[in-house]
Amino acid sequence: MSYKIAVMGGTDTVMGFKALGLETFPVSDTSEAKQVFSKITGPDENYAVIYLEESLSQELAQEISRFTDKVYPAIILIPGREGSQGLSLNALNDAVLRAIGTNLL
Repeated sequence: MSYKIAVMGGTDTVMGFKALGLETFPVSDTSEAKQVFSKITGPDENYAVIYLEESLSQELAQEISRFTDKVYPAIILIPGREGSQGLSLNALNDAVLRAIGTNLL
């Protein structure tokens, strides 16, 4: 089985990733984001990594939490067009803390 990489966020955020050959999922609102996230994390999909725009992470917190302790897919928060909100660094800190038991950052 070969794994894929997805990028989900606003149109301005994801289009650059499309040029790199990644599968992109532009969304315009929370409702659409929840539908798309459910689809790409479904049992018929095989995404190893899902890059998710930070601004969507709060609305999708419950859905994201299902994958916190799973190997696949790794959900990585990325800044949107407006710049970083600091959520991706917080998520990285949490992951490091869970993995090794101490905060290195």
